[in-house]
Amino acid sequence: MKMKTMLAVTALVLAPALAQAQDVVRDSARGGAEAGGAVLGAPGAIVGGTVGAAVGTAVAIPDAVITSVRGERVPSVVVHERIAVGEPLPEMVVLHEVPRYREYRYAVVNDQRVIVDPRTRRIIRVIE
Repeated sequence: MKMKTMLAVTALVLAPALAQAQDVVRDSARGGAEAGGAVLGAPGAIVGGTVGAAVGTAVAIPDAVITSVRGERVPSVVVHERIAVGEPLPEMVVLHEVPRYREYRYAVVNDQRVIVDPRTRRIIRVIE
């Protein structure tokens, strides 16, 4: 039952992220917190806000950044930590600048390309 509830919260979070054109991250976090709070109360609001912000950040990344990261050749680093949106990368992982987009960094970890927020080292997008 808990998994179904979390899936429902995630689905509710995605709608605002895709629909909002202005300040996607802020609106996604707010929408996620509201949706999560309606379903699970205060803990749901925290989870929903976090998921919403992560989804909003991923939606806001320009396609040119993703294309640029796919074209770069850097060695993969093996880490034992979980590689997922919202998770921070360990300090030992070198972050590389995205050409022409200095506000993003990327890394290749466990053979997966990830876009990272350089201030927090948190993964904001896993490139498929």
